[in-house]
Amino acid sequence: MNDDLRTRLAEVDARIASAARAAGRTPEEITRIVVTKFHPASLVRELHDLGVRDVGENRQQELTAKRAELGDLDGLRWHFIGQAQTNKARAVRAGADVVHSVDRARLADALHAVAEPGDVRDVLVQVNLTDDPGRGGVAPSDLTALAEHVLGLDSLRLRGLMAVAPLDEEPARAFERLAGLAASLRAVAPDADWVSAGMSHDFAEAIAHGATHLRIGSAITGPRPDRR
Repeated sequence: MNDDLRTRLAEVDARIASAARAAGRTPEEITRIVVTKFHPASLVRELHDLGVRDVGENRQQELTAKRAELGDLDGLRWHFIGQAQTNKARAVRAGADVVHSVDRARLADALHAVAEPGDVRDVLVQVNLTDDPGRGGVAPSDLTALAEHVLGLDSLRLRGLMAVAPLDEEPARAFERLAGLAASLRAVAPDADWVSAGMSHDFAEAIAHGATHLRIGSAITGPRPDRR
């Protein structure tokens, strides 16, 4: 077992607990997703041995390969957090238990079209907190329309919102805006109360503004290997 990995995981979990208490919340309200982008499947196996049950991937190919290799692990939940192409919808749906990055109706439709009868997939709508329309995520002004579209697809279960804080803005300000958008979403989808926000460098601010799911990579996994 990698003692450094164990130590980093424990340190991050302690920081999550501290941030939660500072915000008047309990650590149990928060799901810590370990992002294992570019790391080998063996690292996910080590994380599982340490009690990690939620892992995230940015690339469909990596998600598909790792899930296939680690099919013997019990209770592992796979989160897809990258930008998805509609022509990869079948592979994304097959590999992910939760899709965080639904940012347009065409993608929602593609994920719905490849559903097996009776199979319902948890999804989040990704919202763009920047002024750059080229970044991933639906524009805040179009959030309600996209949410209503997803609600009309019975193979998708709308769980909440996902966002990334802009690099040129204080994370706390961005996450405060996200909290307002999450409230708007709950007005049309009362059960969609997940807020996927916060990464290695800003998860404390995300917790302070209501994040329920954190996407933490290098603070736990260490530096990423060179891209394969």
